[in-house]
Amino acid sequence: MPEDSAAIDISKTDLAPPARVALVHYWLVGMRGGERVLEEMLRLYPDADIFTHVVDRAEISAALAARPITQSFVGRLPGARRHYQKYLGLMPRALEELDLSAYDLVLSSESGPAKGVITRPDATHVCYCHSPMRYIWDHYAATSAQLGWLQRKYFSHLAHRLRQWDTSSAARVDHFVANSRFVAGRIGHTYRRDAAVVHPPVDLDLYGPAGTGGTPVPQADRGYYLYVSQLVPYKRADLAIDAFRGLDLPLKVIGQGSEYARLAQNAPGNVQMLGRVGDDRMPDLYRGARALIFPAEEDFGIVPVEAMACGTPVLAYGRGGALDSVVSGQTGLFFSEQSVASLQAIIGDFEARRDDFDPVRIARHAQGFGADRFRAALQAQIDGARRRHRDRFAAV
Repeated sequence: MPEDSAAIDISKTDLAPPARVALVHYWLVGMRGGERVLEEMLRLYPDADIFTHVVDRAEISAALAARPITQSFVGRLPGARRHYQKYLGLMPRALEELDLSAYDLVLSSESGPAKGVITRPDATHVCYCHSPMRYIWDHYAATSAQLGWLQRKYFSHLAHRLRQWDTSSAARVDHFVANSRFVAGRIGHTYRRDAAVVHPPVDLDLYGPAGTGGTPVPQADRGYYLYVSQLVPYKRADLAIDAFRGLDLPLKVIGQGSEYARLAQNAPGNVQMLGRVGDDRMPDLYRGARALIFPAEEDFGIVPVEAMACGTPVLAYGRGGALDSVVSGQTGLFFSEQSVASLQAIIGDFEARRDDFDPVRIARHAQGFGADRFRAALQAQIDGARRRHRDRFAAV
């Protein structure tokens, strides 16, 4: 079971509910892991107002779309819904121009620029950090390498300025909460701030181990391996496909992205490219898989938890957030290098001991990542931050 670092005495009831709550999210143009976390924040504070750079209400959940959503000025710029990332350089100023003076609790959801808002001195600002912005920090070199020479020169200047703002704006946050130990370490390295850890939630109502007969699908009846992710370079779908190029085993690849056309063109006959798949089909695809292949170094990675909730073991690269969710030898296995040889070796190890991985036990482990647990742990962190902020002002 995961152990979220919520070292707060939640039995204390000396806090009045916050009068007004603001939720700040980087952009709302789809429903991925960050937006699911935002939904759970909204369940904690149903009357909260939402602030973001750009919103496309047709692409977000009904629960989020039903709330008042204020866009920064970025959302009013030409083509912002589709090309919001091109306005990255304007987002720091856009955040600082948002008026949050009426709110005494601000929860920011950070992966793109979100935490840099200006709050009242007596307001509490808690940042749930999915990741410091990868493209200006540890993924900067890889991001820059994909650009043309003129774009690279512009991005070099932009990233330098953004790093200065990103580190200085971290001082505006009263309390950081990270989605994994890996991200907590990156927050410490990047911002020189401590962060508690609260793992993000998986939808246990959607994902579960039961098959069509009402019982978990045994390993012996599972026919293929599965890869699920957005198809962009750092997700390493190429590594999964190349590993299966030399194996007599089937692999299904689910996802869309900038790498799709290239990967599909070169995929071997035992690799099936399924593209984007709806949420309604995903549980059955997880349940039918021998194992999930997870070759990326992720901040946390909700896909492995979804797979495990369906009783499916995970073969993961042994770095990043997967170390928080996968238990080696019980719910999956780790490979040590992002190489074809290392991944093929762990697949061979798994094939030799498939019967050791019990779908019921794996699904039971995943129950510790449910939404109820997430809300309770996050609430404890928020209450602790509010209490410390209140006491600090009382001492003045």
